[in-house]
Amino acid sequence: MAWNESGNGKNPWDRGRRDGPPDLDRVLRDLQRKLSGLLRGGRGGGGFGGATGAPSGGSLPWLVIGVVVVGWLATGFYQVDDAGRGVVLRFGRYVETTLPGLRWHLPWPIERVERVNINEIVPFRQQFRMLTRDENIIEVDLSVQYRRADPVQYLFNVRDPDRTLEQVSESAIREVIGKNELDFVLTAGRSEIALQTEKLIQQTLDDYKAGLVVTKVNLQDANFPSQVQAAVQDAIKAREDKERLSFEAQKYANEIVPLARGEAVRRQNEAEGYRQRVIADAQGEASRFTQLLAEYEKAPAITRKRIYLDVLEEIYGNANKVLLDTRGSGNSNLVYLPLEKLLEQRGEQSGAAAVPPRPAVAAPPADLGGAGSARTDRRNRGER
Repeated sequence: MAWNESGNGKNPWDRGRRDGPPDLDRVLRDLQRKLSGLLRGGRGGGGFGGATGAPSGGSLPWLVIGVVVVGWLATGFYQVDDAGRGVVLRFGRYVETTLPGLRWHLPWPIERVERVNINEIVPFRQQFRMLTRDENIIEVDLSVQYRRADPVQYLFNVRDPDRTLEQVSESAIREVIGKNELDFVLTAGRSEIALQTEKLIQQTLDDYKAGLVVTKVNLQDANFPSQVQAAVQDAIKAREDKERLSFEAQKYANEIVPLARGEAVRRQNEAEGYRQRVIADAQGEASRFTQLLAEYEKAPAITRKRIYLDVLEEIYGNANKVLLDTRGSGNSNLVYLPLEKLLEQRGEQSGAAAVPPRPAVAAPPADLGGAGSARTDRRNRGER
């Protein structure tokens, strides 16, 4: 019969204490005293059966029960590390979270304690093969570090939080890689992809209330599968050649476009100058013709001879020939002097090329009659 069923309402191991665990030192001293009395036959020891004689037959079961109860109560002590927390469960239901130090709880099977380290950084790595947005296959080596921040959520909200984190990490990296192109993943996008993945993982864990905090996500490696390395290298080389040729074309365009624009401006200016010159020449010719018309109306014969002489001067001005008037010699034929031959011979003798002077125009034929005096008068007047 248990002590609480004997009717006396007293706890033989609780000397005046109402709450909490018994004093182990006191219990051990009582047990030692009683065992000594049993071994001495009950003399002076205050045995279980009485003050004298052999111990009674009911004292031994009580002793065994006391030892068992003390050992059972002693199993309720537990130690919580500085980096951990203790989660006390009573018949599987959460009771409290204990801080670091030596603690006691009702022993099993009434209560049990789950210790969770909330400061430990737990790492793991995963490798995946996935598709990018431009439908290229890529192998990714992902490293994730996390800690168990909330021990209650970690123990009760998710069946296997660590495995759940691995699955969430795989889903997050596949989503992020699938939204980016291959070149961005392989070159400048690793840090940004890692940050996006970490943010997505933590958001999912918060939705699950898993009690985990992701501290770091690293994209250790991102490369092509070994089966397609040769084809990928060819593609990379072709892309680099494309970029190189594009840079060369851009450089050539940067050089040639300013030159072409300058040439266009120069030609536009020349065209504008030519237009202005032609307009001025036309206006001058028109003005000269108007003035000549006025002179012609005043003296038609003289003006006509002057025009004739001007035309002959323009025609023979660049000719290397000289015509002489032989009216006084009685010979109507004109004498021709090969001045160009004479000048060539003179140049050969001097050893240098000589520029022939502009030859003079011979006197007009006899039928013009007085044209020489008219030309002289015109030059004296400053007229053309």
